[in-house]
Amino acid sequence: MTPRSWLYVPGHRDDRIGKAIDSAADAVVIDLEDAVPVHAKDRALTNALAALRAAPTQRRIWLRLNAIGSAWLDNELTELAGTPAPPAGVRLPKAETPESVAATTDRLTCQVHAIIESAAGLLAAPAIAKCHPRVTGIALGEADLAADMRTEGDGLAWARGWIVTAARAAGLTSPVQSVWTAVDDPGGLADSSRTGRTQGFFGRSVIHPNQIGIVNQAYTPSPEEQSRARRIVECAAASQAAGESAVLDENGRFIDPAVVANARVVLDRAEATAVRGVRA
Repeated sequence: MTPRSWLYVPGHRDDRIGKAIDSAADAVVIDLEDAVPVHAKDRALTNALAALRAAPTQRRIWLRLNAIGSAWLDNELTELAGTPAPPAGVRLPKAETPESVAATTDRLTCQVHAIIESAAGLLAAPAIAKCHPRVTGIALGEADLAADMRTEGDGLAWARGWIVTAARAAGLTSPVQSVWTAVDDPGGLADSSRTGRTQGFFGRSVIHPNQIGIVNQAYTPSPEEQSRARRIVECAAASQAAGESAVLDENGRFIDPAVVANARVVLDRAEATAVRGVRA
């Protein structure tokens, strides 16, 4: 089950890593890339490896590595290959070609999310999504992508639809929504997250603990949604048992297999959230 909230924490700030691990975020992403100054790259990797060794085994801890072609990635891959406590996965930024993503993934034993942050990467997204069995997700890095595309406002709306399509066509999980950078605008975060869910995303990267609860709630099926989904599944099952080909809900609306499948997704996500026991 894809986590709802992915809390980023700068790898060179060991004082924040422990707090992030103890937070209500479904997953923690220790950042080795943009949030870490050049002089602190080695310290960030050391802190990340130590956190992986010390964290509870059930805690989902991911790393955001440095970009392909950067001065630090090779050492990060070497250290990860030798660690007795690997991360749940890594987020690989600046993904642009399936060949480079596959070659990097070959050196890892964990799952990989390729982050698309350029026009070139966007065009290659369908191939990147299929380039390696351990690439289990793709997502957008919207700040860098917007800069590369020279867009603003809703200019990335089509790119969001494209990345969702590429992921699902490759059989991957729904993409994780990109960060909401306005930390002091919780209402905007809530609205944007609900919209993201309707667009086909599931879960969201967050950059502040105050954003966790908002995102968890937005990506948790409400009691009303769960109730409707349960009624759809039960209605379809009853009609099938009775040998009826046409299935209608209590409001007389036709229920086809796709509607039933979507209802099951809602129930599966609700069940996974309850089992996980993470605060909404």
